[in-house]
Amino acid sequence: MSDTNGGTQPEAAGAQQGTQPELPRMQVLGQFIRDMSFENVAAQKAMQANVQPDIQVQVALDARKREAEGQYDIIMKLKIESKTKGDAPETVFLLELEYGGVFRVENVPEQQLHPYLLIECPRMLFPWVRRIVADVTRDGGFPPLNLDQIDFLALYRQQLAQRVAAKPVADA
Repeated sequence: MSDTNGGTQPEAAGAQQGTQPELPRMQVLGQFIRDMSFENVAAQKAMQANVQPDIQVQVALDARKREAEGQYDIIMKLKIESKTKGDAPETVFLLELEYGGVFRVENVPEQQLHPYLLIECPRMLFPWVRRIVADVTRDGGFPPLNLDQIDFLALYRQQLAQRVAAKPVADA
């Protein structure tokens, strides 16, 4: 009896695996701060900052293939500027952060790899970036800045639209 069950189960499992595509796999191999700068302009100028500053956050993403098969570097660049509100806004603080991750990505079709790297990988890095920003602003003498969740799909679409708009139109 065990011979009969043992013979049919692997065949059935193999048939199922053959019909279903392999799911994408992502593994975070490492994370690092590539560059960081925090300028406490308010302290340098001995100015009093408003209770509710105007905070602007700019995000840029970059992906590069590594020499090892299936491995990629993803860099998230943030520029966060806090300014006073009013007619003559002054910078309160400026935080620039380049945070990177090394990823192994498998089973992603070539045509879907670019969006996968610039949407899914940054989603994995974002909780650490949020924590670094909160810690640095708190340690700089301000209330911790808790970044809102970033929609990396919308950011990817926006950057793609900017690239298409920046390309010169070829003459027909």
